[in-house]
Amino acid sequence: MCRFVRKGWVVIMGLLKQTAIWRVWRAVVIGAAGFLAACTPTLDRATTDFASPTAVWRAQQSTLHDIRMLVATSRKLVGKTQLGNELSSETTYIGTSVSIPPDHRAGVIERPSLTSESPKRHIVLGPQRVLDAETFRGALSTSLSGRVGVARDVLVFVHGFNTSYDEARYRLAQVVEDAHFTGVPVLFTWPSQRELFAYMSDKDSATASRDALEKLLRDVAATPGVGRVHVLAHSMGTWLAMEALRQNAIAGQADLGGRLGEVMLASPDIGMDVFRGQMARLGAVTRVSIFAANDDRALSLSGALAGSRTRVGALDLNNEEHRNEIARLGVRVYDLSNMDVSSMFRHGNYAEAPQVVGMIGAQLAEPKFEDRQASGFVDEEAVKAAKAPPPGAAPVTSEVLAPPKN
Repeated sequence: MCRFVRKGWVVIMGLLKQTAIWRVWRAVVIGAAGFLAACTPTLDRATTDFASPTAVWRAQQSTLHDIRMLVATSRKLVGKTQLGNELSSETTYIGTSVSIPPDHRAGVIERPSLTSESPKRHIVLGPQRVLDAETFRGALSTSLSGRVGVARDVLVFVHGFNTSYDEARYRLAQVVEDAHFTGVPVLFTWPSQRELFAYMSDKDSATASRDALEKLLRDVAATPGVGRVHVLAHSMGTWLAMEALRQNAIAGQADLGGRLGEVMLASPDIGMDVFRGQMARLGAVTRVSIFAANDDRALSLSGALAGSRTRVGALDLNNEEHRNEIARLGVRVYDLSNMDVSSMFRHGNYAEAPQVVGMIGAQLAEPKFEDRQASGFVDEEAVKAAKAPPPGAAPVTSEVLAPPKN
């Protein structure tokens, strides 16, 4: 059968070669090939044997991007380099990296579902090395050496409830990439049980991790060459971050020696009464931004567990009472309600919506506020219960990502 097909094909091609159509087609093919040869850079023969010029060009232009990060954790080491879900009495330090695929899409953590993991298609964890405290500080100082401007800044990320160590690394790398952050990323990971019904257990672990995060923030701020120390926290991690900042304020370090930059709370799982007390301790030197959504289903559940107390991250900005409360606290709020995201719980809007991550990046790239730095912070005010410098009025917007007015 195949023999007859081949013979038929030879006959057809022989007839075509005798027509004008064949001569025109042959001229077009030869001309196109010559044009591509002239415009295409010289390529290695082993490459051109299996790839088209277009595919090779794309491969040359799109390369893997490694994001190096430092890690501080209150998780207990399991083996030489692995971290478990149990609380440690000592802080462990790690140096690691995460690679971003060439065709990464903003707001997406590309991970395999059916296929095997590939650095060309997925965000992939790199090797990691356990460091002692002195080596960690030295690695941070070395990373900052020679940098200028906002590239000297450090972003400390604190993950939330029901989050594993690996998931936290994926998320920080994705945010750093999508926000175009040029400074040094530092992850603080605490022992979440990574179980949906371990809310109270996670809260206990977060509570026990306050001292470790408090010290990390002070150490980072004291690193030679550092610019500003930004804090990005999510969910239950926002409570942990605010508590660590509060403890530093009580110790007279509310602005981390003038190094504290942006404090960004994404979907904060904090009750309003608690948040009000935390802000009173921090005072007016702290620039706090909240990314909230009244359709955050995870925070609705958290509020029910807390006795029907509305969480700060689930405030309804159409509610005048909520708006007035936030304005009195001197924070700026971005309303992420009704965002177009794929998450069923709508709890990760801050990182899943490209425009939101872009907003975070713009906020991190803002120049240093010299007037705020010059004003300093009166330590005596920080330790007075419920008494802090009166915060300036801060508007609240019910429009998605509309910037606050000065």
